[in-house]
Amino acid sequence: MTISALKKQFQPHPYHMVDISPWPLLTSFSVLTLMVSAVLYFNRLENSGILLRMGFLTTFFAFVLWFRDITTEGTYLGDHTLVVQKGLTMGVALFIVTEAFFFLSIFWRYFHSSLSPTVELGSHWPPAGIEALNPFAIPLLNTILLLSSGATVTYAHHALIQGDRKATLLGTTMTLVFALLFTALQGVEYVNAGFTIADGVYGSCFFFGTGFHGFHVIIGTAFIGVAFFRIIAYHLTDHHHLGFESSILYWHFVDVVWLFLYVSIYWWGS
Repeated sequence: MTISALKKQFQPHPYHMVDISPWPLLTSFSVLTLMVSAVLYFNRLENSGILLRMGFLTTFFAFVLWFRDITTEGTYLGDHTLVVQKGLTMGVALFIVTEAFFFLSIFWRYFHSSLSPTVELGSHWPPAGIEALNPFAIPLLNTILLLSSGATVTYAHHALIQGDRKATLLGTTMTLVFALLFTALQGVEYVNAGFTIADGVYGSCFFFGTGFHGFHVIIGTAFIGVAFFRIIAYHLTDHHHLGFESSILYWHFVDVVWLFLYVSIYWWGS
């Protein structure tokens, strides 16, 4: 066999050369459709709700199909070598950094308004006419649930490394239960709140901050849920579980952001 034939048969480097894929292009158009249709829907244009649902569904299925291909590459094709795994981990870490700066902008706006409230706000915080939520009711329970979920997902991670499949499934299941309870209780909190997002800067900061955090909780729940089904299907091993580690890293970020939200908005801001 010639050298050129060997080079064609065996890859001379540890990197993954991604095949041509339609999903990045589909995802970009889907997200654009989702954003434009959302703006039209907020301005109450006719039939914008149909376009919004189409944008959401196409975005959802684009992500599902894209992640399906990534799972196939890492599980069945062996494309995720150690070098590739390090690159993917770095990518997830950098993504979380961008998320941190996103929430930094939310906190910046909140403290800009709360530390020096203007005359229009009654010169005090919370503004006049706003009855803040009790931080020792649902918010405290949600804090306990979210911190407990961080502990259980870490327990599941260590159990997976040690090869304890039963403990891994138990810890992941408990994490998902805590996450769903957190989301449900936040919905109850929103329904019973004495103010809305339209009630000045306080309502905007509160619902924008806690709402986007809740959206991140939903994403993290789906992330861990996918890892849970992959554990059931024996996709993840004690030395090859990058998807699960990425979901855990993301979940701990969600935990830390919630602590800042609880202390600043619920407790200090009340």
